[in-house]
Amino acid sequence: MSSKTLKILLIGLLFFALGLIRVFENELFYDPLIKFYKQIHFAKSIPNFELSKILLYTFLRYIINTTLSIGILYIAFRKKEVIRFSIAFYSIAFIVLISLYTVVTINLNKELYQILFYIRRFLIQPIFILLLLPAFYYQRSIKNK
Repeated sequence: MSSKTLKILLIGLLFFALGLIRVFENELFYDPLIKFYKQIHFAKSIPNFELSKILLYTFLRYIINTTLSIGILYIAFRKKEVIRFSIAFYSIAFIVLISLYTVVTINLNKELYQILFYIRRFLIQPIFILLLLPAFYYQRSIKNK
């Protein structure tokens, strides 16, 4: 097996792991908002939840997704600068997003349901890898010209 094939296989395996987290999210994480946002949520009131517990599980999910995402970036690029930038990016994004998430959750009303949805989406889904991976490939292609 060639090095390139192994690299693609490992990256595919890590993306598969990210998918498994999504598939088994109900079993793995405390998040009463999952069912809420799958329904027509504007007509209903938000379910009761424990703030500290939801923040803890959101943090846990973010860390797992971030670790797998940085693993993908490491396998794809093997550059310290890429990993350092990614860790800084994920750390700053977490601080900003979890702060907003906490403030919105504490002050939650119907007008904030959609904002909470999008902040939560960035925290619990591995969206940043979909931005960073092509950005680093593009940067590498620019440098190689």
